[in-house]
Amino acid sequence: MKIIETTLPGVLIIEPSVFEDPRGFFFETYHQSKFNALGIDCSFVQDNHSRSGKETLRGLHYQLQFPQAKLCRVIEGMVLDVAVDIRMGSPFFGKWVGVLLSVENKRQIFVPRGFAHGYLVLSDTAEFLYKCDAFYHPEDEGGVLWNDPEIGIAWNCTHPILSNKDQCYLTLSQIPAKRLPKYS
Repeated sequence: MKIIETTLPGVLIIEPSVFEDPRGFFFETYHQSKFNALGIDCSFVQDNHSRSGKETLRGLHYQLQFPQAKLCRVIEGMVLDVAVDIRMGSPFFGKWVGVLLSVENKRQIFVPRGFAHGYLVLSDTAEFLYKCDAFYHPEDEGGVLWNDPEIGIAWNCTHPILSNKDQCYLTLSQIPAKRLPKYS
């Protein structure tokens, strides 16, 4: 297993060791002690699975009182997965990183607590799986507008398919500081 650091400290790309032969392939998607040794020390409590069509954009989501770290991967198709540092006081506040996750590259991304997260489906369909280290609390969910011009995410998609909720989020600068996580 190989860890690749991104431009945002704590957001990590994980490249698994894949064993292939004429039968197909095998790899570990998660092994707690190996992840802990690499600095990812989470106890995951919830797994989520979504299937979406091309140009569906989900995000940018976060939870404030019950923040979640996420370990994300794709088992069908390809997505652009994005993490945005929204921690008040962070030297990387408002910065983002994007990673292509696909069934072919088998990469995963680890998104720590305090980051907004979202993804755009680039293939005809995509199945997206992610582990969370805290349970989902719908009353605690917040979000940042997907096309916030100050963040400037290069989605390369001008008219994504969005939920009503995702269309109505505020830009990062419009969100009251008390509704954003703190950098520590």
